[in-house]
Amino acid sequence: MTDSFDDRKTRAATWFRSLRDSICDAFEAVEDAHTDGPGADLPPGRFELRETRRTAANGGDAGGGLMSVMRGGRVFEKVGVNVSAVFGELEPRARRSLTARKEIPGLEDDPRFWASGISLVAHMRNPHTPAVHMNTRMFWTPGAWWFGGGTDLNPALEYPEDTAAFHAVLADACAPHGENLYPRYKAWADEYFFVPHRKRARGVGGIFYDDHCTGDWEADFAFTQAVGRAFLPAFLPLVERRRTTPWTEPDRDAQLIHRGLYAEYNLVYDRGTKFGLETGHDPDAVLMSLPPLARWP
Repeated sequence: MTDSFDDRKTRAATWFRSLRDSICDAFEAVEDAHTDGPGADLPPGRFELRETRRTAANGGDAGGGLMSVMRGGRVFEKVGVNVSAVFGELEPRARRSLTARKEIPGLEDDPRFWASGISLVAHMRNPHTPAVHMNTRMFWTPGAWWFGGGTDLNPALEYPEDTAAFHAVLADACAPHGENLYPRYKAWADEYFFVPHRKRARGVGGIFYDDHCTGDWEADFAFTQAVGRAFLPAFLPLVERRRTTPWTEPDRDAQLIHRGLYAEYNLVYDRGTKFGLETGHDPDAVLMSLPPLARWP
């Protein structure tokens, strides 16, 4: 599987990087276009880029990526769009976290892995504009491969029509790849993005999938690309709809409290956060998802 997957790894990593580029360009265009409404007096935000590296346990190179973060923009108070391609050997704790979900043939005897993906979290300046998360990824070991990812909407002040529009785009993106995918992965998102200690969801859902492997790599890669392509059409119309809405201090308080909920979830439950820290990836990149400001009741 190693040799036959070299080209596929390159294709996947190249796709995630191209998706990053298109999203960052679109977000900077939103910043430029925001010339009226709250925040319009600020300079348009721009992404700051920093390469990230992962160091193997023996000190050797284990891949890395690109961390792209915009802070203090007109529309985006903080947004990060990270890509990475990392490899090496999984430590016992990381192996256990994977095998707890599924059987991975040969992993104990050959713990090599390769993973690449894109991860995005946007915290918006206007409390009426929803925060959002998106990630897609490919994971490989000598005995298995799979795709994972999804996207979910996290409004502090929910508009039902925004929720419906977001989900409609995702449903349309999933439909050509299987009529059961959207309802299945929507239900998975509802379960996955639930905050047990608060007894509530962290947002209004979306789709989430992991361990996605039908045995047809091309088909599964095409589905993951479709999820990535759907992100901007699902999210940008909501930004355009809400970015100029006047807001009050109580609106801002509600936003900061909701960000506290988001931070709790990512630090306590999120698999990607745990896996990134356990496998030695750059902690600043792993924790990019945390909001710039938050408040607790």
